[in-house]
Formats: sequence, C-alpha cells, structure tokens
Amino acid sequence: MHAVPQGRQGPESRLAESIGVLLVEDNDVFRETLELLIDVTPDMRVVASVGDGPGALEACARTAPDVVLLDYRLPGLDGVETTAAIRDRHPGSAVVVLTASVERGELEALFEAGAVACLTKDRELDEIVGAIRDAAAR
Repeated sequence: MHAVPQGRQGPESRLAESIGVLLVEDNDVFRETLELLIDVTPDMRVVASVGDGPGALEACARTAPDVVLLDYRLPGLDGVETTAAIRDRHPGSAVVVLTASVERGELEALFEAGAVACLTKDRELDEIVGAIRDAAAR
C-alpha cells in the first residue's frame, strides 16, 4: 500500500469525487477529442462514449452518469427525444447539448425536454468543461 501525499489524490479518490460524463457524439473524431479533454480534466472522467441516441439510453442505464454531453443531431433518436428519455428514466443525470447550429424552436424543445445547457460546437473547450461542471452542480 502506498501513502498518498497530503493534498494529493490517489486514483480511487479521484473516481469517487469526479464528475462522471457520458459522451454521445456520432462524429468519431470529435468524440475522441472530447474524451481526451475530459481525461485530462482532474475532476472529470468519461464513464462511456457512444455514437447514437439508443446507445446513449443503454449507456446511461448502465453507468448512471452525472452529466450527459449530447450531440443534438444523432442517428436513431434526435437530441430532443434522447434528452427527454434520459431525463425521464435517469433524473439524476443532467444533459448538456452540443450542436453545430440550432433553431430557436429546437432550442426551446431541448429545454422543455430537460436539457440544462445548449452550446455550439465552436465554443472554446474550457467553456464546454465549465458547462459540464455547472450541470453537475445542479
């Protein structure tokens, strides 16, 4: 057994205190970029990473994430349908939506479905991290 120096966390305590994030993005390159971003963020960890709406529902049931970072346009189920299903089945998981663009009516539907934030994909990575932290704190 190794002692953890005071003021530093071992891997077990990081897992217990970190924000569990489910990534849902159909673009493999962007999803992998988000995985890397979260993996280097000390207070976050990726609990699962999937590319479609039905996969998001299955992964959410299996992993109980704190936050779901969800692409708006997905195969299988769109962002509104996926958000509504997640919030209905897993009310402890907050949903943050990422999109290339969104119309006003789509945005209203996302918030009615239970999304806590909607960001465009051209945002700075630290803004995405901040939105995940804000969502986890709700």
